[in-house]
Amino acid sequence: MAGQTQRRKRATHEGFLRHRGFLFLKIGTVLCVGVTAAYLFQDQRLPRGGGTLLGYGLGTAGALLIVWLALLGVRKRAVTNGYYSLKAWVSAHVYLGLALIVIGTLHTGFHFGWNVHTLAYGLMMLVITSGAVGVWAYATLPKTLSDNRAEATRKQMLARIRSLDEALLDAAQPLPRIDAEIVRLSLEKTEIAGGYWQRVMQNWDNCANKAAIAQLQPVLAGATGQQAAVLRRVDALMRDKADALAQARKQIHITALLEGWLFVHVPSTFALLAALVAHIVSVFLYW
Repeated sequence: MAGQTQRRKRATHEGFLRHRGFLFLKIGTVLCVGVTAAYLFQDQRLPRGGGTLLGYGLGTAGALLIVWLALLGVRKRAVTNGYYSLKAWVSAHVYLGLALIVIGTLHTGFHFGWNVHTLAYGLMMLVITSGAVGVWAYATLPKTLSDNRAEATRKQMLARIRSLDEALLDAAQPLPRIDAEIVRLSLEKTEIAGGYWQRVMQNWDNCANKAAIAQLQPVLAGATGQQAAVLRRVDALMRDKADALAQARKQIHITALLEGWLFVHVPSTFALLAALVAHIVSVFLYW
């Protein structure tokens, strides 16, 4: 009983890439070695490509594999344990998806051209490449996300920024109108996230809070007495806000990277399925 509990705990903390001691990596490797050997030792008198018996076999295996890989989105909606758990399915999805590179390439016989067959192959490689980016993202970015969060949730990060804005508004009350406009720039014009590409590229050079800090410096340098004390308080609050914005924006940036690969992977998967159907139909109609 204790042994089963320990195995269950290890399985719970085991990543999908290491699932069951790299079981699907081993299966994918054996599959690649097998099809490569079959390709190399086939009858040398026969043309190499999809029109041979081996070519049809590789094409059928590749097509079935593509359809099965595309079903991962459906499989995610069901939760099961054991050999057919979601973790096992994702592990198989990764390693058999990589094996598809060998199967698909050998199926072509290294014959490429401006046709639907090469289009299907190109889309397959795009899907696999974007999937590999997704694997990298999910293997590395969650830790970065957790480290940046420092035990604070996104809701808490936003609450901190709102709290600093309220403090800024109170601190700016004694300022003359012209100086208060600088604070107003930070309060009303600062965008935390921005557009998708802005989040991915971390392009916040036009941050209103940053501009407000810059505009405040010459005013602060010439201030004296009570006004100087108020401006120093405002400056400190805006710099605290800059730190809070940097933390929140880094969190948003990492999240955008985690989600971004799907914008390529999912549409290209549907395009691949359409090209695959066209490829199969054209083969049986015209070849």
